[in-house]
Amino acid sequence: MPEIKLVIFDCDGVLVDSEFLAARHESRRYGEQGFELSIEEFSGRFAGMTGELISRDIEEELGRKLPQGFYKEIERELDVILQNEVEAIEGIVEALDRIGLPRCICSNSGPDRLKLMLKRTGLHDLFRPYIFSAKELDPPAPKPKPDIFLHAMKEFGAGPRETIVIEDSVHGIAAARSAGARVIGFTGGRHSYPFHAERLSEAGAETVIARHALLSATIEAMEVWEGDF
Repeated sequence: MPEIKLVIFDCDGVLVDSEFLAARHESRRYGEQGFELSIEEFSGRFAGMTGELISRDIEEELGRKLPQGFYKEIERELDVILQNEVEAIEGIVEALDRIGLPRCICSNSGPDRLKLMLKRTGLHDLFRPYIFSAKELDPPAPKPKPDIFLHAMKEFGAGPRETIVIEDSVHGIAAARSAGARVIGFTGGRHSYPFHAERLSEAGAETVIARHALLSATIEAMEVWEGDF
C-alpha cells in the first residue's frame, strides 16, 4: 500500500461552515424569482457547485434568463454574509494538529472569498501558501472536473493513491475520484441533509465521517487499508 503523502481539504462545508449560509441566502433569493427550494433541498442539489453553475442550472429549469447581474448581486451579498457570520467547522483546528502530513486546500470558491473565509476563521495561516482555487486554473476548471486535484498532486509530487481528499459534496467526490485520489466524505456541516452520507458513499467516498475528531484515525486506517479501487 503506498504511503499517504498529501491530504487535500475542500473548504466550503469541510473547513468552514459556509454551505449552510450560502444555501440559506441563495434559496431565498432564487425563491424570489420563482425557483423555490428549502435550505435542505438547495444544499442537497447544489452543494459544491460554483454560483455561476447554480445560476445556469436554475435558468434552464425556469426556462428563462434571470435578471441581468442577478448572479453577481447574490455573490456580493453572500460575501458580506460570510464576512460577518462564517465560522470554522467544529474540531478542525484540533484535527489539523493531529495530522502530521502535508496538506492543502482545493476549492471551487474564488481566491478572494477563500482568503476572506479563512482569515475570519483563523485557518489561513494553517494552509498558506497551499490554497488552490479552481477559478485560478488556466482555463478555470471547477469540480466535478478533476483538474484542481491534479494540480495539487503535481505541486506536492504526490500520486493519486498517495493522496486523500476530504469532501462534503457529490461533485467534489466525483472530481477526486476522477483524479484517482482516495476520498473521505464529510457530513459535519450545518448544511448536511437526509441521506447525505449515503449519497457521498454512492459518489465514491471510501468512508464517511460526521466529526473532525474522527479524521486522524480515519486517515491512519486508510494508510493500511487497500481501499476499493
